[in-house]
Amino acid sequence: MLQTSNYSLVLSLQFLLLSYDLFVNSFSELLRMAPVIQLVLFIIQDIAVLFNIIIIFLMFFNTFVFQAGLVNLLFHKFKGTIILTAVYFALSISLHVWVMNLRWKNSNRFVWTDGLQTLFVFQRLAAVLYCYFYKRTAVRLGDPRFYQDSLWLRKMFTQVQR
Repeated sequence: MLQTSNYSLVLSLQFLLLSYDLFVNSFSELLRMAPVIQLVLFIIQDIAVLFNIIIIFLMFFNTFVFQAGLVNLLFHKFKGTIILTAVYFALSISLHVWVMNLRWKNSNRFVWTDGLQTLFVFQRLAAVLYCYFYKRTAVRLGDPRFYQDSLWLRKMFTQVQR
């Protein structure tokens, strides 16, 4: 079971990684003149999103619901967050690769193609949704119902057995 002190530490780590993601999304365009620094920031951002994915799955695996065999219930409840996180991760990597390919050799020139602009808009829109749904999921996973046997869980278990 996830104790309160451990949950606070995990939640703080998740919010720190989300804050870094927000920082890079907000200020990375200011560093287009220094492509190496921008590349390092993008790599760390992608690793941070990957760590957030790993952390959320570890939190899933730690729940009593998961250990009781109701994996489908848990994933159904948080399906939107899982899908949105995967989409955001893919959009971020795509944007980072495209930006670096266009701007690496000539960082003094402002390159902004129609396709890049479209990908940028979708990635930033997904970033907003990712932050909201990820934070909501991280906080909801602190609910004690997920970590102990309860009437709600027994009711769900009998529904699944039918």
